[in-house]
Amino acid sequence: MLNRFFKLDDNGTDVRTELVAGLTTFLTMAYIIFVNPAILGDAGMPKTAVFVATCLAAALGTAIMGLYANYPIGMAPGMGLNAYFAYAVVLGMGIPWQSALGAVFVSGCLFLLVSLLGLREMIVNGIPPALRNAITVGIGLFLALIALKSAGLVKAHPATMVTAGDLRQAPALMAIAGFLLIVVLDRLKVKGAILIGIATVTVLSFFFGGNKFAGLVALPPSIAPTLLQLDVQGALSSGFLNVVLVFFLVELFDATGTLMGVASRAGLLVQGKMERLNKALLADSCAIVAGSLLGTSSTTAYIESAAGVQAGGRTGLTALVVALLFLACLFIAPLAGVVPAYATAPALLFVACLMLRELGEIDWSETTDSVPAAITAMVIPFTYSIAHGIAFGFITYAALKLLTGRARSVAPVVWVIAAAFLFKYAWIGS
Repeated sequence: MLNRFFKLDDNGTDVRTELVAGLTTFLTMAYIIFVNPAILGDAGMPKTAVFVATCLAAALGTAIMGLYANYPIGMAPGMGLNAYFAYAVVLGMGIPWQSALGAVFVSGCLFLLVSLLGLREMIVNGIPPALRNAITVGIGLFLALIALKSAGLVKAHPATMVTAGDLRQAPALMAIAGFLLIVVLDRLKVKGAILIGIATVTVLSFFFGGNKFAGLVALPPSIAPTLLQLDVQGALSSGFLNVVLVFFLVELFDATGTLMGVASRAGLLVQGKMERLNKALLADSCAIVAGSLLGTSSTTAYIESAAGVQAGGRTGLTALVVALLFLACLFIAPLAGVVPAYATAPALLFVACLMLRELGEIDWSETTDSVPAAITAMVIPFTYSIAHGIAFGFITYAALKLLTGRARSVAPVVWVIAAAFLFKYAWIGS
């Protein structure tokens, strides 16, 4: 039944591989059920309710992605989006969190509309090949930065912005060992190499990292304080239009870039396009709307899904496993919290290394293609934003084609997107 529904044979996979891939993806994403409540809690939202909303939003969005679109992509509240929600909108602009949730809901509805009309698919399919490859590379570099920070190998510095961490600390040493183990096992074609690496570092953390077992089962808290608490009327007032637009643009290009990057890594692109892209985009849109109703910031596709893809995940069965594990977290939250960030960091770093091979697909002799691609790849990690990287890439691409007399080779959608981003930066700012 699973084979027929998810077309496992057609995608060159099997149930066991999909289960392992799903668990791998979940382990790299599980941190969000603890980080998201902490961030939104700073905005005055009740943390226990946000915890439940996070688990439910992740489970629902990922299940839709798996069952409807049949892609091995996990979904959960986005890290950059929740930070913008809490620190820029609520704390920075003084907007009540209920109205901010309303803005997320409105942006999700706009998302749903453009997905149903096929506009999002048209936008994605209009992305030049060089920028598409650069998005994958940029996401890889972004993933590497997250991994290195989680492992303690890099840290913030007031003078140089980033610097090396203390490599004598146990977490950093265990992360390095885990990374080497994953690479070696993968080279020896050991199935589940990434999962074995995560599990090994987690076990070591009990002996050398001060990790402690905090219990197994706990009843989920009430979601009532955030459920259906959004203020749509407040979000639709004139003062909130800029907030809605920013949510919409960031969600559009964060999610789209991630979908394309993960699909490319999984070999699921046909002639550079996703066959079921519109279904994936609809799943993404529905997840945003559902998340705002439950009481969390924008839900989006996760770049950590690349870890499960590297473990062999190719179908929606991988996503379904992720969804079920997020539901299980409602009852076994202490157990889900056992895996430290430095245990999943080696997996993310390994996947990041593999994603950089897309650099070889770029025609470096054509500078009007390669320079925008390089800009895209560099800006994503340096601004900690997939959306900014895509924006800079589109603007640079359009400008160079125009100034070198190659404007006719540019798809109309590229001009529209470049102009929209220019307007956003000029009128709203970054």
